[in-house]
Amino acid sequence: MPPPFRTDMFDCSSFIQYIFMVHGIILPRNSRQQSMAGRRVSLKQIRKGDLLFFTTKDRKHKNGISKIGHVALYIGKGRMLHTYRPENRVTITEIDKKWISKFVMARRIL
Repeated sequence: MPPPFRTDMFDCSSFIQYIFMVHGIILPRNSRQQSMAGRRVSLKQIRKGDLLFFTTKDRKHKNGISKIGHVALYIGKGRMLHTYRPENRVTITEIDKKWISKFVMARRIL
């Protein structure tokens, strides 16, 4: 059994890791490592359960997976489930133009 997670301190990648672990799927710890799991799909092909990877202000000028600074879970109807600072609260967010402009890639794990 893996060690317990501090669910009060999730960051985006530990939250995604936890969701998959509960369902018996082991993912790497950070978003850059997670971006190498599964197979790549286009934004137009995403479906529920796919991982969405985004860049951040601090990483937008980097290359390759170093550009990735955020991960979310696609839940359908143009929405994603994720957590992010400063509150680290889990939230559902519309994938709007702002998020699309930060989109790097999507991966299908299942």
